[in-house]
Amino acid sequence: MVREAPAGTSRGWGMAENAQHAENAESGDNGRPSVSDEEWARFVEQAAAGTGEAPKEPSARARMVTERLRREEEQRARSGRKGRRPGEPEGWRTGPARQEGRGRGKRRLKAALAIAFVAGLALIAIRPELVIDRVTGKAARDDRAGEPLPAESARPSAAPSPVDPDLPTLKEPFKGSPALRWADGAAGIEIPPAEAVGGMSKEKVADALEKAKHFLVAANLDPATLRGERPGAALALLDPKLGEYKTNLEAALERPSAENDPLDHFSRYDPAELTPVGEVVKVRGRMWVEAGDRAGKANVKTDYTFVYPFVKAKAGAEQVERTVLRREITFSIADPRRWEATAGTLWIEENHSNIGNSACDAADGFLHPQFDDDAPAGPTPSGTPVDPYDRSKTLETAGPEGCGTLSRS
Repeated sequence: MVREAPAGTSRGWGMAENAQHAENAESGDNGRPSVSDEEWARFVEQAAAGTGEAPKEPSARARMVTERLRREEEQRARSGRKGRRPGEPEGWRTGPARQEGRGRGKRRLKAALAIAFVAGLALIAIRPELVIDRVTGKAARDDRAGEPLPAESARPSAAPSPVDPDLPTLKEPFKGSPALRWADGAAGIEIPPAEAVGGMSKEKVADALEKAKHFLVAANLDPATLRGERPGAALALLDPKLGEYKTNLEAALERPSAENDPLDHFSRYDPAELTPVGEVVKVRGRMWVEAGDRAGKANVKTDYTFVYPFVKAKAGAEQVERTVLRREITFSIADPRRWEATAGTLWIEENHSNIGNSACDAADGFLHPQFDDDAPAGPTPSGTPVDPYDRSKTLETAGPEGCGTLSRS
């Protein structure tokens, strides 16, 4: 685009020509002049009056720098790159926006922390025991209480440590009991490695250990036996040559009495009175082998405690009571070539038992744990309280016989 100056003004023509060159040099592909209309009008007026100078144009270097910066800016916009140009001062464009973003981020973080804090207070208000258990150390003790104990390899030197006296529930029938960390059922009856003992070969000793475990399981853990049915599997393991001993066992099962009580050998309850809580019976103890009193005999010694949780057999029953039963039984095997014995069977040399939390005066061959709504009956328990979980003494020296009191169940 060319603008004409007034006639007769040769100086003005020169100035106009310079302006035209400046305009052509400054105009780019976009066709926009670098001199505004206002400036050009002022120049025309001054030229007519013979005064003024043409608008000053930027130097060629300035125009080159401006054009390069413009191209760089457009290139960044197309490529989507961010950041400042070389030589651009820190904070120009980037600084304020980033500071504002960090401010919003901090505000969001504070809001999130405030919400979490309020939620934590609400949870504590609903369940204050979460904090109390942590402060008192009860939570840590509960964590340790959930860890299973290693197998018993020797007689303990003391009774189990006291635990929090929590009451058992239908969901947690062993809560508040040392038995919580004991093994479940038959897993608690571990068989030691077999060795030749008392003139009996390693193989015969291994067979005797297996049969001793089978007897304990059939007599104390088998559901049918517990319900009061005949423990046929346990009886079949005993030597027929036991004679009167085995006859008395059969008679006790058929006609229980105080003098001939099947509870001395078998764990039983009356389904019309009791219902087990769950299917788990807790077990702890050990088994080992010793030489017999004479050559050609070996004794399998067993010492196990069984813990049974019950509720009353009635609708809506919730109170859980545990019966703790400990048995010490010595089984023996003998060489049939030296002794009157049947190979592959067991004799019972000694038998001792102790029942914690069962009616003292009952003689019907069943366990009878005491519940809160039971009417007082039978002899009143007396004497120093006994801990039924204490396995540090043998039953022969554990305490007096009779109807004693328990320190816990």
